Amino acid sequence: MDTSVIVVSSVTYAMRGRELLATRGIRAYVERVARTPTTGCGYGVYVPERTEEAEELLRSQGIHVLGRAPHRRGKKV
Repeated sequence: MDTSVIVVSSVTYAMRGRELLATRGIRAYVERVARTPTTGCGYGVYVPERTEEAEELLRSQGIHVLGRAPHRRGKKV
């Protein structure tokens, strides 16, 4: 199972992504990620299952994906 967070360019994209994935039956959570020059605002979408499918769907719907970050157990937004 892939336990990474799909890092997006803004908290707005993270929230939109979570809603989009929910409509497709994919469980997702908005999470804070460590802020670095490559992680932008520091938010991502944690998808415990079907991560590859979720990332492809986000990209196809215009969500700006920056990459992946390791999932750290923590507070979900």
